[in-house]
Amino acid sequence: MSWVSPTSLRVLHAVRLLGHADSLAIAARAGAGHDRSVEVLRDAERRGWVRHLAFAGDGGWSLTEEGRAENERQLTHERGIADPGNVVDAVHRDFLPLNARLLRAVTDWQLKPADGDRLAPNTHDDGAWDDRVLAELAALSTALVPLAGRLTATLARFGGYDDRFEAALRRARAGHHDWVDRTGIDSCHRVWFQLHEDLVATLGIDRGGS
Repeated sequence: MSWVSPTSLRVLHAVRLLGHADSLAIAARAGAGHDRSVEVLRDAERRGWVRHLAFAGDGGWSLTEEGRAENERQLTHERGIADPGNVVDAVHRDFLPLNARLLRAVTDWQLKPADGDRLAPNTHDDGAWDDRVLAELAALSTALVPLAGRLTATLARFGGYDDRFEAALRRARAGHHDWVDRTGIDSCHRVWFQLHEDLVATLGIDRGGS
């Protein structure tokens, strides 16, 4: 049976995955009610685990170093109970070659070497080039489904990554280019980035070496 993480863990972990976000986005990412999420955030703020910062009237929550350490402690404890078969580690190993392909695909979406310039931006005027990248993203979407299934069968909080990736891909294939790599929306790259962060956080490893 899939392990359901406590709300307190899901909310703190959502702050980590989002980086800096308002309470509505955190509640949505945590799969928790907004009022309950705010309670958890306020309690975490009192404990020194999160802080609320406002920029030009736009406020959001982020983890402190103490909060990051606490999140990692909670994840390690949870994994020791919920994942005795080391499913997350096995999925992470299968994920890494897909991650390399995703990074290449996003690079090809952003850059298209021309006239000796390796770093020339992709102006998206070559339909064949873009179709090749989108086909690779579609293949990655298909490959992601069984990995997400294995993760979700172990830890329920991993649910939805494959659906979110596919939803972004559908928009990109409909001609909305931002849905491949834009950071401010739930694009293919943003969903994939969060999944990678979720995996390394759960495993307690350095993302730089993963």
